[in-house]
Amino acid sequence: MTDRLRIALCQANPTVGAIAANVEKVRAARAEAAAANADLMLFTELVISGYPPEDLVLKPFFLDKIEAAVRDLAHDTADDGPAMLVTAPWRGEKQTHAKAHNAVLLLAGGEIVAVRHKVDLPNYGVFDEKRVFIPGDMPGPISFKGVRIGVPICEDIWTPDVIECLEESGAEFFLVPNGSPFEVDKPDFRIQLVTNRVVESGLALAYLNQVGGQDELVFDGASFVLNGDRSLPVQGPAFEEAILMTDWVRGPDGWYCEPGTKVPPPDRLAGMYKALVLGLRDYVEKNGFPGVVLGMSGGIDSALSAAVAVDALGADKVHCLMMPSPYTSRESLEDAAEAARLLGAKLDEVGIEPAMKAFEGMLAPLFEGLAADTTEENIQARSRGLVLMSMSNKLGYMLLTTGNKSEMSVGYATLYGDMCGGYSVLKDVYKMDVFALCRWRNENKPSGVLGPDGAVMPERIITKPPSAELKPDQTDQDSLPPYEVLDDILAGLIEGEQSVDEIVARGHDPETVQRVWRMLDLAEYKRRQAPPGVKVTSRAFGKDRRYPITNAFRKIL
Repeated sequence: MTDRLRIALCQANPTVGAIAANVEKVRAARAEAAAANADLMLFTELVISGYPPEDLVLKPFFLDKIEAAVRDLAHDTADDGPAMLVTAPWRGEKQTHAKAHNAVLLLAGGEIVAVRHKVDLPNYGVFDEKRVFIPGDMPGPISFKGVRIGVPICEDIWTPDVIECLEESGAEFFLVPNGSPFEVDKPDFRIQLVTNRVVESGLALAYLNQVGGQDELVFDGASFVLNGDRSLPVQGPAFEEAILMTDWVRGPDGWYCEPGTKVPPPDRLAGMYKALVLGLRDYVEKNGFPGVVLGMSGGIDSALSAAVAVDALGADKVHCLMMPSPYTSRESLEDAAEAARLLGAKLDEVGIEPAMKAFEGMLAPLFEGLAADTTEENIQARSRGLVLMSMSNKLGYMLLTTGNKSEMSVGYATLYGDMCGGYSVLKDVYKMDVFALCRWRNENKPSGVLGPDGAVMPERIITKPPSAELKPDQTDQDSLPPYEVLDDILAGLIEGEQSVDEIVARGHDPETVQRVWRMLDLAEYKRRQAPPGVKVTSRAFGKDRRYPITNAFRKIL
């Protein structure tokens, strides 16, 4: 039995399905921890498969490869280096089930010494673990060097039961591997959650969270340790990989962690911006794209999307296109050029007037006697989409679409036009947050980004009235309520799941709320065809919010 343990918390960025690369990441971390004289290492949830692996874990061949990789890692621990708590989908020795458990395994002395399974499988929001994993039985502690360590997995600490079981079974402190996606204000929630478990058990707890982007999810890391007295001795960085060396001591009142690394967490806008950067970077790089192409309109959404892209990938991997029509203002041309200059990104110009005239001539016999309407506006958007998709095909660059959550909520976007793209940076960002993020980035340069110092867009882009510029003197407010009104109503309908009456009671006009609700539901068919994008709120479109397209529940009852 020992009275001291040095434990390395490995805040990793694995890639789903990249088993060999993930194993090498684990080995590299172990070498670093060994050089720091660590006794034990903890890795984030499902580090060997990447998280979330979704239906990959229903493939027996995939599970075979995972289990072979874990056994190879176990052999590594036959040396004098640190033991490892690795995490992986695991069927076990008997392999009696087609499905696997979400598991943590202690590798020490060249062997798999202990296995524990996740008990509480989340089945809400973006999670559907119950359909791909088998829930485990209530676990007991894992014994390491005579110390009884509780190792609940992620959701197991969201309710008291698993922690209570481990504490009653003799656990002396907790090490918790997590795959917890970023949401605005979620870091504070995690601290409160862990505080509750620490207060209930009286035991210290290390909360280790994954970092990196996986499709629409971004994992922010920000791992931490909370002692039994609720002090915070360790706080890891957000949005970057790290190995946190933590020193644990058995004192007269039980085990505690000594003070170590403490990195202040980012504020709301900084966290949101870093999530957008990391989500885009990992999506592009993990999928092997050489860069991105996007339409640069001179408006605020494309300017922010371009800034995030340059910060994520570097200016040399961002190709912008300005595609003016006869309705494009001189100010928009100037603003697009200035934003690209500030970012150092390449900007080409391709006018779409020839395409507009060609379609006008092609469709004239079919449209004879019919007045111009949004059809002609959508032709402009689709002409631009064709140009952008052509550039994407020719260069191999991924097309980045630039619409925001406010627009996607109410269908203020054109299918096969401005909705064309492989990824959407602003998909889960309301318009008012777009304004705030632009101001924030002009005043701040986050650590770890590849973009320039100073302002990244002209002030006029932020202050001028937003417009699609598809007809003379057009502004967004011709078709939509003011964005400060629209966003508040949408937050009530989407994140709050509130009724019309509840939103009206907050001071909104009943007809406006009813109209926004109707637009929100009618646009579901468009959102089903939209590209994936970074999730930053508690209810992003997609897995978080699954509404029927055919839906007659749109009136006040």
